[in-house]
Amino acid sequence: MTRSLKVRQEYTTKIKSSLLKNGFPSQKILAENLAIAQSTISNFLNAKPVDFVNFLEICRILGLEWRDIADLDDQFCPETTPTNLIKKIWLSYSHSDTRLAIDLQQNLQAAGYEIFGNNSHIPADIYLKQSDYFVLLLSEHTNISEMILEQIRLVKDLHNNTPQKPAILPICIDLPWQCEISFDLLGYLAEIQPWHWQGSNNINILTRKIIDIIKKNRTTLSLDKELAIQWHHIINTNNQSQKSVTNYYHPLPTSAPEIPEGQVNLDSHFYIDRPPIETRCYETISQPGSLIRIKAPRQMGKTSLMARILHHAENQGSKTVALSFQLANQRVFSNSNTFLQWFCANVSLELGLLDRSQLEKYTDLAEIIGSNQSCKAYFEQYLLPQINQPLTLGLDEVDRIFESHEIADDFFGLLRSLHEEAKRRDIWKNFRLIVVHSTEVYIPLDVNKSPFNVGLPIELPEFTPQQVQELAQRYQLDWPLNTVEKIMNLVGGHPYLLRLAMYAITQKDITLPELLENATTETGIYSDHLRRMMWNLEKYPELKLAMQQIVDVNTPVRLPSVLAFKLNSMGLIKLQGNDCTTRCYLYYQYFRDRLI
Repeated sequence: MTRSLKVRQEYTTKIKSSLLKNGFPSQKILAENLAIAQSTISNFLNAKPVDFVNFLEICRILGLEWRDIADLDDQFCPETTPTNLIKKIWLSYSHSDTRLAIDLQQNLQAAGYEIFGNNSHIPADIYLKQSDYFVLLLSEHTNISEMILEQIRLVKDLHNNTPQKPAILPICIDLPWQCEISFDLLGYLAEIQPWHWQGSNNINILTRKIIDIIKKNRTTLSLDKELAIQWHHIINTNNQSQKSVTNYYHPLPTSAPEIPEGQVNLDSHFYIDRPPIETRCYETISQPGSLIRIKAPRQMGKTSLMARILHHAENQGSKTVALSFQLANQRVFSNSNTFLQWFCANVSLELGLLDRSQLEKYTDLAEIIGSNQSCKAYFEQYLLPQINQPLTLGLDEVDRIFESHEIADDFFGLLRSLHEEAKRRDIWKNFRLIVVHSTEVYIPLDVNKSPFNVGLPIELPEFTPQQVQELAQRYQLDWPLNTVEKIMNLVGGHPYLLRLAMYAITQKDITLPELLENATTETGIYSDHLRRMMWNLEKYPELKLAMQQIVDVNTPVRLPSVLAFKLNSMGLIKLQGNDCTTRCYLYYQYFRDRLI
């Protein structure tokens, strides 16, 4: 029996790209993580024989299905994992797919599997840790389900500790070939093989195919001739090929009702300017060595504004890169060296300039002069001369870096240093920055090393009554100011909550009186949004207790600064000086009913 395997030659390019996507900018880092020889990694990547056990370990940590990429012969017969254990499956679906989900759940239960999902009373974060499979029914409505996005985010986080468990099996239900896929969802699923299922077909066929995957202990969906598709067949390929987050969406008709999720499209009729913010940002980003800092809680429009600034910079002749730290694998944040290698590699990849020999050259240099200096040299001596034009870099969700004091101190110090370089050296005048974050910086940073006290600060406000009225008009709702006041008494000027209400009313899913009456209930249009908020609180007992203190009284509450900043970043509260109140009546009533 053969005890070694090699990768099929046609898969070597794809596998090498998966290194970076899984948080391993170099072979050396992957070898150190697995505690195996770097030569073994090199053999694997170059389609040379590797011991079977090492082959499986490398596939496991890179999220690859070994059966799909291995060059198998008739002599190979490895031991298989026992199949008589009861598999646990989390079934995730949007409300519109409930009927199909119930049928699939019943079939899988009849086959002997333990099924939990959206209708389960067991908290998702607890059960997902025990699940073997995460079956995702993906339809047009999945994009606007915040709970499903949170579940996928948690599953991806779990993969950092146990790669591929639970295995993600995405099944597209009647998904049009050209449709909107949210940037976050696309990022989480980009490297995962999906199936496409016509909901009117026989559910028993789909059940049998899923069972076949599970019985074979596969961790990905197979390349089934009837069902297999690639993501680029679902989304607009021209948009996907662009290098900026601003172009990940298929343009919609100018005035058609727009599903309220994620970034507002660049050509959208539903983006509301907040003067003079946009004008000031466009003027600033055109200046050499400029730095813009955008701060606001979740779903207030930060990414939409960043996209427009990048688009303006591109029209002014700049190369643009949008990088969201939310999509970075957790192992990227293990230390500064790994993080900065990942950072350099991703910027290079987006620019089409990823040269592994160049990257490894500066990685080796980091051992001598330090990772910050090496990163600076990489931009100065390689990237900027290569593009020979301004580079505008948009960094989204930088809050994730706050969780690591070491990385934050190094990286933010580096950004400040690069910004200062533009004052004295011409090459750095071509480097412009947009930094987007949700909270105040609650970690101690040297005032001379922090990028958060220089550049143009932008704090996005809520919409004014006039802006809410203008948005309503764009949804073809003729609301006088007294009607606007009714909805703002519930959700304030929160852009996302307002758009969600207007979309539902425009689609005749609900009337405004019904919305106001049922808003805080499990049958209201905000139920999915509110459950996600509650789920996040339950994962962090100290935040849940802090929120309980706030809704227990009708007056502002003083909290420790870190707790206040985190609750504010979640969008649950407002800061009034050093005190906290709930952001809107919707949150106050919902959490008061459930926490007090």
